[in-house]
Amino acid sequence: MDEEKKKISFIINPKSGTQSKEQVLHLLDEKLDKTKYAKEVVYTEYAGHAVEIAAQKAKEGVHAVVAIGGDGTINEIARSLVHTKTALGIIPCGSGNGLARHLQISMEPKKAIEIINEGIIDVIDYGKINDVPFFCTCGVGFDAFVSLKFAKAGRRGPLTYLEKTLLESLKYQPETYELETEDGTLKYKAFLIACGNASQYGNNAYIAPQATLTDGLLDVTILEPFTVLDVPALSFQLFNKTIDQNSRIKTFRCQTLRIHRTKPGVVHFDGDPMMMGENIDVKVIKEGLQVIIPRYAEKDSSNVLQRAQDYINGLKQINEAIVEDIAHKNKMILDKSKEQIKKLTKI
Repeated sequence: MDEEKKKISFIINPKSGTQSKEQVLHLLDEKLDKTKYAKEVVYTEYAGHAVEIAAQKAKEGVHAVVAIGGDGTINEIARSLVHTKTALGIIPCGSGNGLARHLQISMEPKKAIEIINEGIIDVIDYGKINDVPFFCTCGVGFDAFVSLKFAKAGRRGPLTYLEKTLLESLKYQPETYELETEDGTLKYKAFLIACGNASQYGNNAYIAPQATLTDGLLDVTILEPFTVLDVPALSFQLFNKTIDQNSRIKTFRCQTLRIHRTKPGVVHFDGDPMMMGENIDVKVIKEGLQVIIPRYAEKDSSNVLQRAQDYINGLKQINEAIVEDIAHKNKMILDKSKEQIKKLTKI
């Protein structure tokens, strides 16, 4: 009987994101369609381990490998599944969940499992930055700089990212970049250059709002130098899916892009930082990855109501993170006070 079932491997990164994975495991036991699937659960033990596990599972010919984690875990798994018959599944448990959100996969594990049960598969594009695969976004400049700071932060989540962004934006100096595409060469002084295969960084922050995963093109967003007066509009438009309408933003589409800068520095791919040289080559590979998607995913979700809901969801997440952070700090203050009282009572 088991031989008739499709084999699915669930890879869990116990360190990623902000959610507990135990609840997800309980829901898997309860909700996964056992008449259709035979499951196994594997935990990653170190950075890059998911790459090795997924590659082995693809070699074994399993039906799907499901990432239970964040964008970094998804990237590691997906890079081993490109150009194979094994599909990528996602149960989002990360800090940003950019690819899952673009694909309209629910942030609720129960609903994400229901999507896996339905088993609808689509084929999407992916990108490479200096031959490193990415599936959502990559880029240089301020967002890459912040991703490096974020990676070094002890705590994760929207508030940590917001704090790093606000602190670093006050002192970050834009750089001059030379951009070469199949259509010619241009120079820009830019705060950041983002290349979108998908539309957003995560947390419903749409840096390339018109990007799709199936058009064989990169959506390039250039944020030119701006003043503090531009920040409210840019922030609102980032979450409202209209940042491409801002006067400080330049956009274009291409299949290949060479970014030349004056010195080596950090880049990011799917939110993870990496050091690279002066020349950075970005390209899109069409129809390279099979992905399990919702049955009724909208092909175009750029209507006004959807944008408003995305913006509200983004604010809600930040608000929840602020409440969580305040509670954490209050607990630290309380614990410190208790220690002081103990010391005083011993004197």
